[in-house]
Amino acid sequence: MIKDKIIDNIKTIIFALIIALIIRTFLFQPFYIPSASMEPNLLIGDRLFVTKYSYGYSKHSFPFSIPLIKEKIFKSMPKRGDVIVFKTPYDNRTDYIKRLIGLPGDKIQIINGDLFINNVQIIKTKIKKNFKISCGNEILDVDVVKEKMPNGVEYIAAYKKEGSIMNTSQYVVPESHYFFMGDNRDCSKDSRFLSSVGYVNEINLVGKARILFFSSDKSKGSFFNILKWNQSIRHDRFLKKIR
Repeated sequence: MIKDKIIDNIKTIIFALIIALIIRTFLFQPFYIPSASMEPNLLIGDRLFVTKYSYGYSKHSFPFSIPLIKEKIFKSMPKRGDVIVFKTPYDNRTDYIKRLIGLPGDKIQIINGDLFINNVQIIKTKIKKNFKISCGNEILDVDVVKEKMPNGVEYIAAYKKEGSIMNTSQYVVPESHYFFMGDNRDCSKDSRFLSSVGYVNEINLVGKARILFFSSDKSKGSFFNILKWNQSIRHDRFLKKIR
């Protein structure tokens, strides 16, 4: 009888693991924000859900990128302005989260601090001056602006007041690839850096960031320290839609 109970418990655990694996692979996966590259929109310590079905499935949909699928299946094209998790082309293993700026065939360039897509300047409206934002152990003085994509999507970005990347060469996005940038423009390793990230193949897209479900500031106390919860947990960031 004890043996039967043990077997039943093992079966229940295995079944639960299979269900969790299916959900994680094909539906939703939680992610943690480890850097300041998407501030002020996403903060270090944010936890969010990514929908795995948004752009189709590839080997990167599976844990450890098991190569069960050679190509992208059930794929759909993402939209400019989407916040997307992808595997960096540098090692096809590390998860990055950035904002989609350029689609296949697009021409991307920064001229005098302004973003251009296909030789058309992106509308930029300054909404905060002299704002301070983190970048590792450094605090940057930035201007916070609202940018509007050609498809009407609006989002917030931050540009360093001094020493910002003012001018770049023109990037031409290859077929089946995408161009990403962090919202914290001067604290983001992204597609502007061709040797480390560059253009991202559609196969590397993992999913779309949808919901910020929890956030904590580890500088104000560990999550495991219950006495510090009132200080470390960001109560205003529960269940927020990611834009």
